[in-house]
Amino acid sequence: MAHKAESRKSESEKGSPHLTITSLSAIAAPHTSNWDLLYALIMSFSMHFKVHWMGKDALFRPPFGSIMQWLGGIPIDRSKANNRVAQSIEVIKTHDCLNLVVPPEGTRKKVHYWKTGFYYIAQGANVPIVLSYLDYKRKIGGIGPIIMPTGDIEADMEIIRTFYASVTGKHANDAGEACISAKN
Repeated sequence: MAHKAESRKSESEKGSPHLTITSLSAIAAPHTSNWDLLYALIMSFSMHFKVHWMGKDALFRPPFGSIMQWLGGIPIDRSKANNRVAQSIEVIKTHDCLNLVVPPEGTRKKVHYWKTGFYYIAQGANVPIVLSYLDYKRKIGGIGPIIMPTGDIEADMEIIRTFYASVTGKHANDAGEACISAKN
């Protein structure tokens, strides 16, 4: 993948005054390859955009654990429920600037429904959701629209789903559609 980044604005953002965002919850999608993290970090460094990201705790074992944390990684023990949404909200609220990147699929494997933690983190911390992406078909990645959660998750997810419909992951067959379970 060539190292190329772009910013795609939604119709509502075009012509709007410059936004100043101190903290955010960013979606990293589609997440279908081990390469996604490397390319996302390269893009964030090239844009001078410090990010924090959640990864399974196995990534943080020696010898690479301290490097992963230096790169903004936050280890997650996926074997037990730890109310990560509440913890993430608290972490964002206690920092002047924290950009948390969350892969909503929660895995590189195909899923039928996205996890909604990114949404509830943004809503609880009163920060915007930034739609970031890696499009392997077009060999480009970047930052898409910025959405402030309205509390109507179905309506907000329709905007998100529309944006990601044209984005192709490295393993396109493993990318799940941006859908949420009816129980949300």
